[in-house]
Amino acid sequence: MIPTFYLIHLKNQLSSAQFKLIGILLPLIQSEKQVRLERLSRVFPYPITTESRRRKLQIFLDLPNLTISLIWFPLITYWLTTYCPIGTRLSRSIDRSQWGRINLFMVSLIWERRAIPLYWSLLPKLGNSSFESQTTNLQQVLPLFSEYKVIVLGDREFCSVDLGNWLREKGVSFCLRLKKNHCIETEHLVWQRLDELGIVPGTSLYCQGKRVRKTRPATGFDIAFLRKMRYNNSSE
Repeated sequence: MIPTFYLIHLKNQLSSAQFKLIGILLPLIQSEKQVRLERLSRVFPYPITTESRRRKLQIFLDLPNLTISLIWFPLITYWLTTYCPIGTRLSRSIDRSQWGRINLFMVSLIWERRAIPLYWSLLPKLGNSSFESQTTNLQQVLPLFSEYKVIVLGDREFCSVDLGNWLREKGVSFCLRLKKNHCIETEHLVWQRLDELGIVPGTSLYCQGKRVRKTRPATGFDIAFLRKMRYNNSSE
């Protein structure tokens, strides 16, 4: 069942015929677990030819008002104001997934061990995302969380000092996973790679206000180390 506040919002954004169509399409996607247009057009319950159904769905999905900012952001805003009191600390994750020639950048909200999509975009090239694409995508969702305490989580692809500085300038906390070959200044003008610090399994370490990146050093970052106990000859 589609929540009531979804229905109210969609009725305000779509015509009567468009609203009926999306009311059929959403449960169909959930049951078929497919988003391929050819598959959906074959099973869509309209008494017209398959090609006509495909064309009808294609026209609907190309509607100018069927966008993230007009359809999805108001729903996210309603959900936040209903379930998250002002000032709540919320975690957002940034991630990139690649399937063949498709390279997708995703910004999500972590809520009760689930990732709720906030914003997504197709990157114009394969491989890792650039600093420009990371900040552009994050900038889209920052206004939604102006009244909340936000922390951005990112894996090793996003271990950029430039990204950390950008988030800090925006007043956003962050936790970005560093690569083991990154260097930090352990003492004045003494630099060590992370994998040379002798962190053994089962230990942790927290350093405040460290300089990172030996080339073009940046200061003021806190670094946390955690190495889990070894299980089955494997440790993180």
